[in-house]
Amino acid sequence: MDIQAIKDKLSAELESLTSRLSHIEKDVIQAHSSDSAEQAQERENDEVLDEIGNETLHSIEQIKAALKRIDEGEYGICESCGDEIAPERLLILPETTFCVKCAE
Repeated sequence: MDIQAIKDKLSAELESLTSRLSHIEKDVIQAHSSDSAEQAQERENDEVLDEIGNETLHSIEQIKAALKRIDEGEYGICESCGDEIAPERLLILPETTFCVKCAE
C-alpha cells in the first residue's frame, strides 16, 4: 500500500473541504433581505448551508485524524479489533478506522 499516495489524497481533500467550509461560512453570515418572503427563503438556505457545513466539518475532522494516524504509524489498523484494514477499503475510504467486518 502506498501510504504517501493516500496521504497526498487526504491532504488534497482536506484542502478542498477547508476551502468549501470557508465559502459556506461566508455565505451564512451575509445579511438577509428586507423582504419577508425572501427572508424566509434565505433562512431555509441558511439551514441547508448549516447542515452542509456540519458535514464538511465532520469530514475535515476525520481526515485530520487519518493524517495523524499516518504520522504516528497507526494508519490502516482497525480501531475495534486491531486487525489490518484491507488496502482496497483504504483506497475507497482512506479516512476509515474500521475493517469491513467491524464496520458492519
